[in-house]
Amino acid sequence: MKIRIAIAGLALTVAGTASATDLLGSLKSQAGNFSMPEMGSSTMGNAAGVLQYCMKNNYLAGGDAGAVKDKLLGMVSGEPPQQAGYASGAKGLLQGTDGQSFDLKSVSGKLKTKACDYVLKNAKSMV
Repeated sequence: MKIRIAIAGLALTVAGTASATDLLGSLKSQAGNFSMPEMGSSTMGNAAGVLQYCMKNNYLAGGDAGAVKDKLLGMVSGEPPQQAGYASGAKGLLQGTDGQSFDLKSVSGKLKTKACDYVLKNAKSMV
């Protein structure tokens, strides 16, 4: 009896929140497409640009991320491919060594924060 009441209550709660269900479906859809490109020394400029994008849009705090970004830029300054990578990264496009790319503008909120954390973590290992 108690189990039926709990299930019925859950069913009413779920049925009464159609917009929450739509939101959950949207998040699952976005999470299912959340695949990050490989990062490496050939993408340091791009990683620096993405860190700039993340800090500018408040997905990362400036302190640690800013220091890592500056170190990466110091390692790649003057190299045209790295400069082009920085420019696209600063627009929110993460480009990987594996040929994959990920547009941070294509996801929302928490997924952007996770993507920015991913870039920061990998960028730290490059410096």
